[in-house]
Amino acid sequence: MRLGLALGYWGRGPNPDHVALAQEAERLGYSSVWTAEAWGSDAFTALTWIAAHTSTIELGTAVAQMAARTPTATAMQALTLDHLSGGRMALGLGLSGPQVVEGWYGRPFPRSPLTATREYVDVIRQVLRREGPVALDGRFHPLPYDGDDGTGLGKPLKPITHPLRAGLPVFLGAEGPKNIAQTVRIADGWLPLYWSPLRTDVYEASLDGVRDGFRIAPMARAKVCDDIAEGLLPVKAMLGFYIGGMGHAAKNFHADLMARMGYEAEARHIQELFAEGRREEAVLAVPDAFADEISLVGPRERIAERLELWRKGPVTDLLVLAPDRETLRVLAELNA
Repeated sequence: MRLGLALGYWGRGPNPDHVALAQEAERLGYSSVWTAEAWGSDAFTALTWIAAHTSTIELGTAVAQMAARTPTATAMQALTLDHLSGGRMALGLGLSGPQVVEGWYGRPFPRSPLTATREYVDVIRQVLRREGPVALDGRFHPLPYDGDDGTGLGKPLKPITHPLRAGLPVFLGAEGPKNIAQTVRIADGWLPLYWSPLRTDVYEASLDGVRDGFRIAPMARAKVCDDIAEGLLPVKAMLGFYIGGMGHAAKNFHADLMARMGYEAEARHIQELFAEGRREEAVLAVPDAFADEISLVGPRERIAERLELWRKGPVTDLLVLAPDRETLRVLAELNA
């Protein structure tokens, strides 16, 4: 199991420690570093900045939102950064949810998310292979565009720039069972949002038929500390926000995933509290047990024991959300 550093997305402004953390992760032997985006900073600019200050570590987006760019624009950014970094790019994509897609990007959330994702990846693969002009008779991403409001003058185009790697790895951040199963078929890796080494059966059916070389790369908050309850607070804050705030009460993929992992009543309660504006209560309502099993928090000895659970399962890359160099160092030593 390889280790990666997940930096997440920015909050109010850029984190001044991100470049230094990425450099330290590279020095410690971490295999990858990943940036993200929500409705603020974008993933590619921050990743390019990190690329310029590192030399060997793999560079991933976890995740770049599909609604933010056409698939050809995403492919252009990926192949550009792959060239500039000497072949270090890994493209992680996510569909996001209706509130973000329609509220921030001003686009309709696809009524068939599986088809939209499949078409998006198809176009990116065509660009990266550069075997001919890119064309797709698609429902969501037709190329050339053939809508009634078009001119009818579009024609299939072949990328001017030759991609460095036709096989640049594509990851998908899928949550639903059918979406995960499709990810196994069309992508090179999967970016689970929540992964519990105690509940791998939740994903067993969806992962049926995983081929050799397919990468499973979940994120996990990590913190070496003596006070476990205090160390879990950032995990609970994240869960409270995702489950309560990132999605509608009637359509929240994160809450649905928590429910499938055995915490349905708790997930719905968190949603209710958040909707009522009781955000602090929503965070505190996140069960410690759930926050604990999807993270690595506590003294070194405890983390060592729990890390073994992660290593025994199908995870190939553990993407660590670690706020400090000591935690990065301890995990590198324990995973050596």
